[in-house]
Amino acid sequence: MKNNEGLCRAHTNIALIKYWGKRNEELFLPMNSSLSLTLDAFYTDTKVSLDETLEEDLFFLDGELQPEKERQKITHFLDLFRQAANQTIKVRVESYNHVPTAAGLASSASAFAALAGAANQAFNLGLSLPTLSTFARRGSGSSTRSLFGGFVEWKMGIDDDSTSSYAIPIDNADWDIAMLVIAVNKSKKKLSSRVGMKQTVATSPFYPAWVESAATDLIEVKKAIAARNFIRLGEITEANGMKMHGTMLGATPPISYWEPDSIKAIKKVQEIREQGLPCYVTMDAGPNVKVLCRQSDIEQIKQYLLNYFKSEQLISSKVGAGIQLLKHSDWMY
Repeated sequence: MKNNEGLCRAHTNIALIKYWGKRNEELFLPMNSSLSLTLDAFYTDTKVSLDETLEEDLFFLDGELQPEKERQKITHFLDLFRQAANQTIKVRVESYNHVPTAAGLASSASAFAALAGAANQAFNLGLSLPTLSTFARRGSGSSTRSLFGGFVEWKMGIDDDSTSSYAIPIDNADWDIAMLVIAVNKSKKKLSSRVGMKQTVATSPFYPAWVESAATDLIEVKKAIAARNFIRLGEITEANGMKMHGTMLGATPPISYWEPDSIKAIKKVQEIREQGLPCYVTMDAGPNVKVLCRQSDIEQIKQYLLNYFKSEQLISSKVGAGIQLLKHSDWMY
C-alpha cells in the first residue's frame, strides 16, 4: 500500500427507522434520528490516490470517467478531507459499485462510506469511526451508518452542530437476522431522494407528525433489539416505513416511488406472515421492497416468492460488516 493511497469497502444499509428530511441542507443534518441494518449483499469498493500531477480531481465509476457534474460532487466532498489534512493535492477516485445506482437500494450510502474510508487512509488523518461518520454524512446522509456493521443508530444531533450528528453501532445483529430484497425495478429512479425529501418537508401537512412518531419508534425499536424480540422489531420496522411513504403521499404534488409490483410484493409478504412465518416489509425512496426476516427462514420465504417473482429479482442478504480497509491483493479491478 502506498502511503498516499487508500482502499476501502463499505456495505449498504437499509433504514428500519427512516431518515427523511433535513433541518440543514448544507451540513446534512437530519430532522430525526434513524436506525439501520447493514447488509453484506451490496457494497462499494473505492480507491483514492493522491496525485500531484493532476490539475483536477478525477472520478471513475465502474471504469468510466464521470461527467463534470458528478466530479464536482466528489471534489466538494474531498475538500473536507483536504481541509482537515491542510493539503490542496488533487485526487484520483476509482469506485466500483456492486449496487444498482439510484434505485432505492442505498447505493449512495455504501459509495460515500467507502470514499470516506479511503480518503481517511490516503490523507493519513486517522479519524475515529464516529468522527469519520460526520464526514461521510456530508456526501450522503445514510452513508454515516454504513461505516458500521449490524444495527446502527445515526444520532440527529443538536441545533446546527455538525459534530453532534454521528453514527454509532447498537448491536451486531448476530441473532438470526437477515433481509431479502425484492428487486421490482433496478433502474435509476426519476425523483431523487434529496428532491423528494425537500418537497415532503416543505409541503406535506403530515410531516411534523412523522418526525414526532419516528422519535417514538426509535426508542421502541432499540428496546426490541436489546430484548432480541424479532416480532416487535419487525412490527415497528414495517409501520415506520409505511408512515414515511404516507407522509410523502401528503406532499404537493404527491410523491410515490411505488410500482404495481411493489404492492404485489407487500401483499405476498403479508400472506407469508399469515401462514406463520414472521417477515416484515420496508421500503426506501424507490420501488424495491425489503423483507426483514430470520436468516433461518429466508429460503422458505424465497421459495414462496418465486411463484410470483423471477429468481434474479430475489436477493438474499446476511448482516453486513463495517467498512474494511483493503490491500492491493484484494483489489481485483
